[in-house]
Parts: sequence; C-alpha cells; structure tokens
Amino acid sequence: MSDSHNVYQTPSSDLAAATPMPEDGELASRWSRLGASLIDAFILNIISMPVLHAAGYFDGALSGQQPSFTSQSMAMLFSLVLFIILHGYFLAKSGQTIGKKILGISIVSYRNNTILGLGNVLALRYLPLWIVLMIPYVGMIAAFINPLFIFNKEKRCLHDFIAGTKVIKVGKKA
Repeated sequence: MSDSHNVYQTPSSDLAAATPMPEDGELASRWSRLGASLIDAFILNIISMPVLHAAGYFDGALSGQQPSFTSQSMAMLFSLVLFIILHGYFLAKSGQTIGKKILGISIVSYRNNTILGLGNVLALRYLPLWIVLMIPYVGMIAAFINPLFIFNKEKRCLHDFIAGTKVIKVGKKA
C-alpha cells in the first residue's frame, strides 16, 4: 500500500502556496515606514481630492457646515475603493503598497515572514483602524496612538499588533 492512500498518514499541506520572505526579516526603519505612509497618502490625496471636490463634498465645509454622516461615509467608501484599486495588486503579490514598494519594505506575518492574502491584510490590518477612525473623538485618539506604537523595540504600530504583522526590508523591486 502506498503512502498516498494510507488513511493513517499524517496530514500535509502545500507550503509552496505561502510566499516566504527572507528568514532574518530585518525590520524596516521607522523612517522608511513613515516615508512609505507619506507617499501613499500623497498619491491617494492627489487622486481623491479633485474627485471629492467635483462631487461637492467640500462645499458644506467651505460654508462652515459639518459634513453629514452619509457624506462622510460616502467619502470613506470612495477612499477605501480607491485604496484597493491603487494598492490591492501589490499588497496581494508582495505585501506592499506603492510607497512600501518604492522604499523596499513589505508587510509580512509576524510569526513566519509570509505575505498575507489581500483579504487578510485588508480585514485585519486596515479595516479595524478605518472603522475606529470613523467614531467621533475615539477615532482622533486612535489616530494619535496608533503611530506612537512604532517606538517599541519591534517597530510595530497598533495595526501591526492587531493583524499579527510586521514590516521588513526586502529591497527595491520594479
């Protein structure tokens, strides 16, 4: 009887499906993480601000009115879709946003240095913080506290702890 038909054989899994990163996983510097975040924010704002302006999102603010919850929700949804369009392919393929790709750093699993699937990255790393940011006052506090976590010895922000991720150096790739 061959091992492939042995019902008592230990189960196995296809480890080739996970994309391993360098074993040492040298942590990205705080400056490279900040730079990547600024590049990503700049790209997102260059595209989203003219669209939101054309859609009239800022008209109320210019006249001193607070945007409605619906208006804010639509702007957040637009930004989320735009984020996925801009960064989804790179996040799925190499654990990178455009800024991270430019600076040669990548988001990987904290435990085994593998790239997480796009769904996991979005659901675990980005979505919880996006939801909290929408809560009045709590969102402002979270936006302040999240990046302060980068000063721990593991250089991990709050969203890294929530998602079980870290950011490592991988080199610049085209």
